[in-house]
Amino acid sequence: MQLNNLKPAKGSVKSGKRIGRGEGSGKGGTATRGHKGQKSRSGYSRKIGFEGGQMPLQRRVPKFGFKNINRKEYQGVNLDTLQKLVDDGKIKDTVSLAILMENGLVGKNDLVKILGRGELKAKLNISVHKFTASAKTAIEKAGGEAVTI
Repeated sequence: MQLNNLKPAKGSVKSGKRIGRGEGSGKGGTATRGHKGQKSRSGYSRKIGFEGGQMPLQRRVPKFGFKNINRKEYQGVNLDTLQKLVDDGKIKDTVSLAILMENGLVGKNDLVKILGRGELKAKLNISVHKFTASAKTAIEKAGGEAVTI
């Protein structure tokens, strides 16, 4: 078998319908579009959500809530996660965005917030965007430093 010999299985490939090529083809005249109406015309395109003049679903459903376009989304990292990295020997005494990124905890463009779940025994100097109050006290209690970027 070679690439120049390859052919699809017999009967698996059919030629498409040739529409609008005269009456003899059986698909001439209206070219399967039916008689009159918007869809029979050339250039017809329906707007997204159009329901034939009926009030569209997205306008019938009640609206509520508010989405702040200026919201800042923070990626949370808990103290117990940091302690586990210390135990595994992946971090020594300083924690920065680059170190968190290397360990796969945050993405390149993420804003980072340290959260207070778990217990921190190691003395760490952590510099990220934000800290919760409980996380900050836990870090300082362990002898570390919490630096806001």
